[in-house]
Amino acid sequence: MHQSLLQTWKAIWQKPPRRSRHPGLRRLHSPARIRKILRRERMRTDRNGDPFCLVTFLAREGESAKETFVSLVKILRRRLRYTDDLGWLDADHVAAVLPSTPLSGAMKVVDDVCRVFPTDRWPPLCTVYCYPSDSLAGGSPLVEDSSVPVHAMEPLFAEGIAFSKRCLDVTVSAVGLMLLMPLMLLIAAAIRLTSRGPALYCQPRTGWAGRTFVLFKFRTMVVGAEQQKARLRALNELDGPAFKIRRDPRVTLLGRVLRKFCLDELPQLWNVLIGDMSLVGPRPLPCDESAQCAGWQRGRLDITPGLTCFWQIRGDLETSFADWVRMDLRYARSRSLRHDFALLLKTIPVVVLGKGRY
Repeated sequence: MHQSLLQTWKAIWQKPPRRSRHPGLRRLHSPARIRKILRRERMRTDRNGDPFCLVTFLAREGESAKETFVSLVKILRRRLRYTDDLGWLDADHVAAVLPSTPLSGAMKVVDDVCRVFPTDRWPPLCTVYCYPSDSLAGGSPLVEDSSVPVHAMEPLFAEGIAFSKRCLDVTVSAVGLMLLMPLMLLIAAAIRLTSRGPALYCQPRTGWAGRTFVLFKFRTMVVGAEQQKARLRALNELDGPAFKIRRDPRVTLLGRVLRKFCLDELPQLWNVLIGDMSLVGPRPLPCDESAQCAGWQRGRLDITPGLTCFWQIRGDLETSFADWVRMDLRYARSRSLRHDFALLLKTIPVVVLGKGRY
């Protein structure tokens, strides 16, 4: 599902179709403008809690797209409120942004459009996107009893990784895996010899656009450590959904050494190589912790997670989870290849001096 949504969102970068030159379609917002409006409404919703919706319209196969959209826009201009926005989502979709509107309001707009559409042609295909996704939790009769597709809007905000950044990730991770393979084999053997259980620890994490991927790292805890998490919850030293303990009793003696110098993270170079992660980006949270994040905190999922970011070089257990997320969002807004190089260089002394973990 996410893939189809993301393909739609990528088309935002396309120019409006040539048919937008038609007199009835000239004053529609461009895809870039609609993108800015969606991000504005997202920030507004994160602040005041009011949900908003996006309704997209696509001409049916066999119908004239220009005629369909001209009729559609005439209806929407009469139907929409002054605070609503109308424009091109991409070359094939007209979109209506409905601020401070729950799912029921968006479905009412769809029903009104289909009811008054000219009888000599089929009405357009409609899709509704809602933000935040919590408004869809538990199912809704409006969704179950309707043929109109309803999706969460969060995946639409996900941004693809830049080609230059991806080239850097592939080059560094491939070279790093080749050069560090002897050390990684030595660490794996040491783990097997000093404690019972596998050398690698594989855990589902929430990554880009809310997708789940398997994160690889060297095992630093005893077998069954995850089952002990509930018992140790009272010792958590970080607020929010994240779980961190400075002297975690589940960590083995060798694990403490590996964590101190971040050697347990080396297998994640494979995650970087295959594209689940990047060298620089927000650290991916376990799925259960990510699900507990507030709406505005889920903005960290808009970009690819990484091995290091601001929190790894500046944060500690005294840093609140909200500030941790703010660092991630700050990186998301200011990221660039030059910025990535600077963060990677600042990470080196943190790792070498053993200041990166507790």
